[in-house]
Amino acid sequence: MKPSAANAAKKSVAEDAQQVLRAIELIELGARMQVLETELTLPRERMIRLYHELKGKAPPRGLLPSSADWYMTWLANIHSSLFYNAYLFMRHDAGETHLDALTKAYRVYVEHCRTAGAERLLDLTRAWTLVRFFGADIVQMAPCSRCRGKFVAYKYDLCDGMVCGACCPPPRAGKTSKAAAARAAETPEIA
Repeated sequence: MKPSAANAAKKSVAEDAQQVLRAIELIELGARMQVLETELTLPRERMIRLYHELKGKAPPRGLLPSSADWYMTWLANIHSSLFYNAYLFMRHDAGETHLDALTKAYRVYVEHCRTAGAERLLDLTRAWTLVRFFGADIVQMAPCSRCRGKFVAYKYDLCDGMVCGACCPPPRAGKTSKAAAARAAETPEIA
């Protein structure tokens, strides 16, 4: 009977170490405390200490995103669709667990943004919230009628003939003051 108790104690220490490693990975990717508390079984105080140790400051306070509207704007939709397609691949085709699929898909998204030179719009907390919106049947993936890519859409929207924001960007797309400043910085002035 004693060997089984020893195995149980070893298993809990190993599970605890695994939880700490997952917490470190999530914090480094930018997860908020609400994400850590939902996904991990570590005590809140311990996660706060980990956060403080890794980031050098207390975790940010405030509410998490609670509306699917953010994911529907044209550029955010492209970014969230890119992430969620990677998540689906990791989850279903690669056979990863939910948390592993989330972190790996987010890393793929970050790497894609870095190599494309694009601004990263989606943070880990928004990515996690998006996955939860899919789980709650608030949103769905809908195919674009032009490129056949799958994009995030409201669950009960009529999506026949939908054209994505990548195939048909809005008229003012990329014409923000931030984009104009970036273009001005790239183009040398002629004296």
